[in-house]
Amino acid sequence: MGAGTGGTSATIGRYIRYRPMEHANTKLCVADPEGSIFFDTFCDPHAKPTHCKPSRLEGVGRPRSEPSFIPGLVDRMIKVEDNASIAMTYWLSENLGRKVGGSTGLNLFATLNLAFEMQSQSKEGSLVTLICDSGARYEGTIFDTKWLNDQGLQIDRWLEGLTEPLG
Repeated sequence: MGAGTGGTSATIGRYIRYRPMEHANTKLCVADPEGSIFFDTFCDPHAKPTHCKPSRLEGVGRPRSEPSFIPGLVDRMIKVEDNASIAMTYWLSENLGRKVGGSTGLNLFATLNLAFEMQSQSKEGSLVTLICDSGARYEGTIFDTKWLNDQGLQIDRWLEGLTEPLG
């Protein structure tokens, strides 16, 4: 999951730990976009509390650590480049036939990284993520070529690696 304010990851983390016998093998991984402080806070609780650059993916990532983000309830975090998240957003939108938002691209990119990691280690298990939002509200940002260029984002290299359709 992506970290918005950190509240959902804290709730899920608490739930997993609330019934340890039922969820003994369940782990929580949080994906964090560029410009967000959460990954830094997870790695080092004494990290500088703010960044000067906010996340370009609406709804996820924060330039300062929120009180609702509790790093001790997160088992792992994956930092994801905005180019990768947005490319995954385009790929999934095309394959679903409807646009999804940047936080969904972020989540899916991290989830697929975990899947490839598990496969390379011959591990089995289930991975769960959510399609968080509709992409309709991002026509003026992540689905706008001018906005991408103005932000210095170049997703073509990432899109080239996402050639396989779903199914």
